[in-house]
Amino acid sequence: FVAWSSDMDIKPINKRASGQAFEVILKASSPVSETGHCITSPPKRDISLEDIQKKLEAAEDRRKSQEAQVLRALAEKREHERDVLLKAMEENSNFSRMAEEKLQLKMEQIEENRQAYLAAIMERLQEKKKRKYTEVCGGGTCECTGSSIFIFKNG
Repeated sequence: FVAWSSDMDIKPINKRASGQAFEVILKASSPVSETGHCITSPPKRDISLEDIQKKLEAAEDRRKSQEAQVLRALAEKREHERDVLLKAMEENSNFSRMAEEKLQLKMEQIEENRQAYLAAIMERLQEKKKRKYTEVCGGGTCECTGSSIFIFKNG
């Protein structure tokens, strides 16, 4: 299928599996336009010293504004870094304090367990001494000093 229009031609190209392809040919609208267009630059106007000064001042204002914006961004970044550092130091301090408290409690519990263990051993030793005393002395008179038992027989 070929379609014609006053300013363009449309020709089908080989059919594709995905659809159809067309070639669009644009015609020149008039014989005059076939000649190259000559674009001229707008005429230069005389720039006064005052205009140059205004442009320089505007450029300086833009530069100062941009510099101030960069400084603000840097200040915000530094403040954020300081806040992060303070928070990290506080968390580290809290962690150290909590770890120290846990260690102190654990040491106290270990000491209590040790004292209870030693008391139990001493009690068993005293029980053992009493049994030995009862076995050895039976009905006689005995005297215990430290770890030694002295036996006195009657008669």
